[in-house]
Amino acid sequence: MAVVLDLLARDVRPRHPEKAHRPDQPIQRKPDWIRVKAPGSAAWAETNRIVRENKLVTVCEEAGCPNIGECWEKKHATFMIMGDTCTRACAFCNVKTGLPGALDRHEPEHVAIAVEKLALAHVVITSVDRDDLEDGGAAHFAAVIRAIRTRSPGTTVEVLTPDFLRKDGALEVVVEAKPDVFNHNLETVPSKYLTVRPGARYFHSVRLLQRVKELDSAMFTKSGIMVGLGEERNEVLQLMDDLRSAEVDFLTIGQYLQPTRKHHPVVRFVPPDEFKGYEATAYAKGFLLVSATPLTRSSHHAGDDFAKLKAARLAKLGR
Repeated sequence: MAVVLDLLARDVRPRHPEKAHRPDQPIQRKPDWIRVKAPGSAAWAETNRIVRENKLVTVCEEAGCPNIGECWEKKHATFMIMGDTCTRACAFCNVKTGLPGALDRHEPEHVAIAVEKLALAHVVITSVDRDDLEDGGAAHFAAVIRAIRTRSPGTTVEVLTPDFLRKDGALEVVVEAKPDVFNHNLETVPSKYLTVRPGARYFHSVRLLQRVKELDSAMFTKSGIMVGLGEERNEVLQLMDDLRSAEVDFLTIGQYLQPTRKHHPVVRFVPPDEFKGYEATAYAKGFLLVSATPLTRSSHHAGDDFAKLKAARLAKLGR
């Protein structure tokens, strides 16, 4: 008798194979200021339906964002393009890691259809890292931006891109497509990169943001970090200076939350008053807009924040 094992029917590989054999890390109990309401409203269900019908991936789900209930209830979603598998293995991130599949050439149109159905005034497009692609996925980003412009010309577009490390010319392709906001997150202070973001290079990321302004001085730039990873306050202040030297307009600061016991532990839950202190300092350093709260995430309230960015620039210019 022959026994046939269907090894392709079930994918039993861990979501994060590079973390599977790491010792479990303790998970601290969340303080009261971190707790959020579970999703489940009718509006949330409608957003969920549109995402599923168009076979889209959202970073809201993949990264386990705590704000998904609030955002999807308002029909806000951040679309994650180029698949659900990342070629990097950051210690903080809950997105699946491994070798991604081929790009879906229909994805730009599917994203544009979803944006149209949701009647979004502002949309955020992010992606997994695609180090396997010659351009890091830059042309795919540009195709998504163009498809949205065609179907929803009134929608403003914000991109949250990878660092395009060692992908010469990739950044220029995305900037040429004219997103309204170009976001690339530093994630943490440079001293934590080897343990938290080992596949990236801090000063390359700063230079990427600076280069956006060199290519298009009118384009809004944005970056964000997490705190609670063991960074020191003076390191955060230096990071602010680095971003201002690159003329970054908008800074977001939020509390790191540990996805699983295999991920980097939360070293500390930063209290709300310290976030207020960071916000005041960042404004004093010259950022047009700052969002610094425990639940701040890059795409949280992105549409409202874009309106505030424009107003802040006009106020600075005295108009």
